[in-house]
Amino acid sequence: MTPRTEPHAGAPCDLRLSDATLADGSRAIVDILGDRVAALRDPGAPRPPAGRTIDLGGALVLPGLSDGHVHLDKCLLGLPWRPHAAAGSVRAIIADEKAFRRAARIPLAAQGAEALLERMLGGGTTSLRTHVDIDDVTRLDHLAQILDLRARWADRLQIQVVAFPQSGILGCPPVAADLDAALRMGADLVGGLDPVGIDGDRDGHLDVVFALAERHGRGIDIHLHDGGAAGLDTIAAIASRTEAAGLGGQVTISHAFALAEADDLDLGRLAEALNRAGVAILSSVPGGRRCPPIPRLRDLGVPVCFGTDNVRDCWNPATVTSMMARAQLAAYRFDLRGDADLARLLDPITVTPARVLGLGPGVIAPGARADLIAFVAGGVPQVIVERQEPMLVVARGAVAIDRRAASTVPAP
Repeated sequence: MTPRTEPHAGAPCDLRLSDATLADGSRAIVDILGDRVAALRDPGAPRPPAGRTIDLGGALVLPGLSDGHVHLDKCLLGLPWRPHAAAGSVRAIIADEKAFRRAARIPLAAQGAEALLERMLGGGTTSLRTHVDIDDVTRLDHLAQILDLRARWADRLQIQVVAFPQSGILGCPPVAADLDAALRMGADLVGGLDPVGIDGDRDGHLDVVFALAERHGRGIDIHLHDGGAAGLDTIAAIASRTEAAGLGGQVTISHAFALAEADDLDLGRLAEALNRAGVAILSSVPGGRRCPPIPRLRDLGVPVCFGTDNVRDCWNPATVTSMMARAQLAAYRFDLRGDADLARLLDPITVTPARVLGLGPGVIAPGARADLIAFVAGGVPQVIVERQEPMLVVARGAVAIDRRAASTVPAP
């Protein structure tokens, strides 16, 4: 059951969501004061004054969703359709993207970042982690624009920013110094990219990343596309360095494609190392053979979060921005059909990112940030398999999206 409190009957609130159905199936009244949940009340409990009341009529209410990996600075949703042009290798896509950026100096908000944020919020995402390229073309310009965007959207979205070396570190001379400057400018985490596949020097690359994290007291989020033995060895090295540096709970490996190739013995060994070090895995649930075995990792206790990754950019023309759609992709990929298995797919977009990434409230509870979303559904499994959009989005205690006029709430 969801924890509740029954505060003093006279305690007022700014916003009340009455007749809400929580994820566990119970009914509740949700009182919001400022940007926090003030109380969860039983339906028959005394109701103190409320500035505004919204009767949800039994609608399912969940915490706002968290997208653990997106690239706001790459998105092209604001531009005319651009055919996907690059070959399939990481190096080829990097080269294609840099050529595009040299030719088209477009403000990121107009290029698509603002449109992407609007779509994400409309789908119920209220917290996200974005990677921002730091390379010899963008230098610190994209970071400055994204930091400005973060400030303008702060009343609706929690945005973490990763300073991301998309062209590598050792092979792109300005990047190490620019990453240091980016952390001083306000980036929340330092990123890394394929220490072997791009920089050709696992330890040299990781030396720079971990030194910056320790110097600035920041977390780490490393893109790891490298497969095979190189990828598995890098995962083990990241876990070892994290444990040695005491950075448990502050390090994420994004993609971790090599885990899809690991046999059960290697997977168990790496899961033990990741758990001991406190390293999380982030997956966009990709197609092909690169997706880590998410249900097995979950069974082994490894925290896994979901993210959208690329949206209509030089890397991917797709536009899947909803985290419920991302959860449905995981259900489809791993043939999850039972209600219990489907309901557990809510964790990688709510509870787990709150616990291991510091994203989102993760829960609906007194004192938690008031990011809440409401659906016309009989439960979490239905929302996931139907990839529903919320009929109501409350962000930081204020109504951000209201589609109730177009929705019909099912009978209890």
